[in-house]
Amino acid sequence: MEILGVKFAPLNIPLERRLQTLMVAIWIFITPFGDFWGYILTAYLLLYTQTIRYFVLLYFLWMYYDRETCNRGGRSNSLTKRIRNSVFWRYFCNYFPLKLVKTVDLDPTKSYLFISVPHGIISIGAFASFATDVLGCRKLFPGLDIRLIILDQHFKIPLLREYPNLLGACASNAKSIEYLLSTPPKSPYTGRATVLVVGGASEAMESIPGTYRTIVKRRKGFVKLALKHGTSIVPVFSFGETDLYDQVYSPEGSTLRRIQNYIRNFIGLAPVIFSGRGFFQYSFGLIPKRLPVTVVVGSPIKLPKIEEPTTEQIDEYHKKFMEHLTKFFETQKYNYVKNAETTTLEVNL
Repeated sequence: MEILGVKFAPLNIPLERRLQTLMVAIWIFITPFGDFWGYILTAYLLLYTQTIRYFVLLYFLWMYYDRETCNRGGRSNSLTKRIRNSVFWRYFCNYFPLKLVKTVDLDPTKSYLFISVPHGIISIGAFASFATDVLGCRKLFPGLDIRLIILDQHFKIPLLREYPNLLGACASNAKSIEYLLSTPPKSPYTGRATVLVVGGASEAMESIPGTYRTIVKRRKGFVKLALKHGTSIVPVFSFGETDLYDQVYSPEGSTLRRIQNYIRNFIGLAPVIFSGRGFFQYSFGLIPKRLPVTVVVGSPIKLPKIEEPTTEQIDEYHKKFMEHLTKFFETQKYNYVKNAETTTLEVNL
């Protein structure tokens, strides 16, 4: 049914699909805006409660004591296993639906750095694939302790910091990544897979439906870290990620992009103007569109261990990764992209 240009959902939608939409709506409410809600909730508990405020003060002591967990491999799997397998994530993944595919087997005794592109607006594909277990990441790659890297500022927010911690995520800084690349995992795992969505907030501003754009050409720090520890790099591609939201696109040099860059540098998040769908209508809103997303894990590039890599060595292996990523996209796109013949991976941004 359509009224004044707004396409409404029919009333007879099955309960299963309604629950899927609800779970995704809850996730959108918490994940992109969690920092804001964390500060608001903390301020409310401190200022407007009598007894709970003292527990909040004790919680601040816990935050200080626990501050390095996100930099030292994250929460143990015994604490995160139940949360990562929650029925919540099953409804969430079935909404799109989301799917995780591997193209080769990985050595369970090795350490890998997964480089995931594109970022999209919120990196839904990478989050569902590696911050939860419902898509079977640990069954597809047995023996590997898989950790998703997310913005380190999320681990500094009172109360809401427990959300990424309970999913086993780690902070996006050099200290955290170096720890993961250099430290053997705890039993029962024998190897590691560190998942980095390298484009970050800058790449979110390049997310347009029907296109695949990545700024990985500008990012070379991950190659330096991988060379330093002799870690193989694995390309990961989220097909369909950029189709989940529309956004008001502004090219580099435009007034809007300059404003967005200023805000991004200040808060660390991408101030994109995006729209998906609503809970009861399909025309606009914050909920992503119900479109399939397939996260495909490619074959690794082996890197030598060079404790102090030179600029030339970093450039050499960065170029090899770029070529490997492009070839990987070109061979896989025919399986997951409708207009594969005319769709290309834009890397020269």
